[in-house]
Amino acid sequence: MSIVDKVLGAITPPESEEHRAEATARARAAAEAGDWLSMALDHHGLIRNAFEACRTAPAASRVQAMKALALVLNGHALAEEVVLYPALAKAGEKGHATMAYTEQTTAKMQMAELERIDPTDEAWLDRLEHIRGAVLHHMFEEEGSWFLELKADHENQAFLTLRFREEYERYVGGSGAPQEPKSFEGRQVPPAALH
Repeated sequence: MSIVDKVLGAITPPESEEHRAEATARARAAAEAGDWLSMALDHHGLIRNAFEACRTAPAASRVQAMKALALVLNGHALAEEVVLYPALAKAGEKGHATMAYTEQTTAKMQMAELERIDPTDEAWLDRLEHIRGAVLHHMFEEEGSWFLELKADHENQAFLTLRFREEYERYVGGSGAPQEPKSFEGRQVPPAALH
């Protein structure tokens, strides 16, 4: 962890699990079955599960678990970046949209760094935990206010739903419903690595 990360962590400590759960519950209450918000929240659940799979995977399975995480994390991020963040900016929340892009770019850069660390090294788990904390905070911001604002302020929710689904599927593939990634580069991901 860099000195900047340590200073920022001291100034703005991460929200509690209880606060995260409350934000998720509020967002779930605002979502409608099958809409973009419910899909985004489902993706967030998959991302949390994939991080946990990485954290608990034996060293020999960490790379495979990391690739499963990257698949759902990147697919979700790209769908947000192409569809939701421009809509957020259009709805008058350019600052939130800019912050969201920045946070996701940082997470992608950190995931690229994780790939270069020996998965048997303690530094791998340290970096993973750093990324996990940043992503959980990002999801808290989205669930706690950003997406609620977008749900309330964007005039064409059906369009957002259609486009969000299309962009996620373009990267991850699938039938339309958010799902846990089953394979990476043609290899099966063990179900245990996803839960």
